[in-house]
Amino acid sequence: MPRLRTVVTGGAGFIGSHLCDRFIENDHDVVCIDNLVTGSSENVAHLFGHPRFSFIRHDVSTYVYVAGKVDQILHFASPASPLDYLKLPIQTLKVGALGTHNLLGLAKAKGARFLLASTSEVYGDPLVHPQTEDYWGNVNPVGVRGVYDEAKRFAEAMTMAYHRYHNVDTRIVRIFNTYGPRMRMKDGRALPAFMNQALEGKPLTVFGDGSQTRSFCYVDDLVEGIVRLLDKGTHEPVNLGNPDEISIHDTAREVIRITGSGSDIVNRPLPEDDPKVRKPDITRAMTELGWSPTVSRADGFRLTLEFFRTLHDLA
Repeated sequence: MPRLRTVVTGGAGFIGSHLCDRFIENDHDVVCIDNLVTGSSENVAHLFGHPRFSFIRHDVSTYVYVAGKVDQILHFASPASPLDYLKLPIQTLKVGALGTHNLLGLAKAKGARFLLASTSEVYGDPLVHPQTEDYWGNVNPVGVRGVYDEAKRFAEAMTMAYHRYHNVDTRIVRIFNTYGPRMRMKDGRALPAFMNQALEGKPLTVFGDGSQTRSFCYVDDLVEGIVRLLDKGTHEPVNLGNPDEISIHDTAREVIRITGSGSDIVNRPLPEDDPKVRKPDITRAMTELGWSPTVSRADGFRLTLEFFRTLHDLA
């Protein structure tokens, strides 16, 4: 059987780099495309020189050309943390709109399967809990977070249009809060912020009263779900995440406990349009993919903490 050739945009990012690893392990030829605005070449440096890995530094919001055959395209290029997309609002909108259009065009031209990395943020500040794929969301299109939320909602609409009109074989994954090694220490997300603050003995910053919830999924579980979705999934959106819901305040307490830190917790005003709850309904993933997360929060937090400790030792 011929070896598959897989393109991963945003492949030097947190999740994208783990996908590059997985596809190399699965004996694919991997083309990693990243403009390194929020990604880092360090995330894939261990793959440089590998005969089945190639890296292209490029902004996919402009024309995308990949020579030779392409069997699969996974579109993960986008600022994905609030700190990034609030700093890069235009780029976030462009990669969600123009980048998705360019890569769907590439998929159509190459006859490739296309997978869009969407997000739980398409549900906005949800009025339905937990969130199912048939929930249309509660999004503020003109709020500060709208540049990310609406970029992903548009990307989903474009993906379905290419599937329906051009018969492109597409997948859409809605990713819930994912964590693990290779997260940036100061990317604005709660878990790396808490771990960094605890390791430095600083107070942990909790926005609002901390009662807002998140559902943290370890990156290895997410990657497994994405591979299954790509191989045998539906064209309809699929939630991938861990339904083990926890409040932000309890997350901070858990980080203080596992780090052995003497840090206190300080509260700051809640950012605009910050979701009050976040929990995936993963019935579709369980039924159609036979997937559910297997890494406990305790084990995932421990592995992630080991990574951040290493960064602190190198600093």
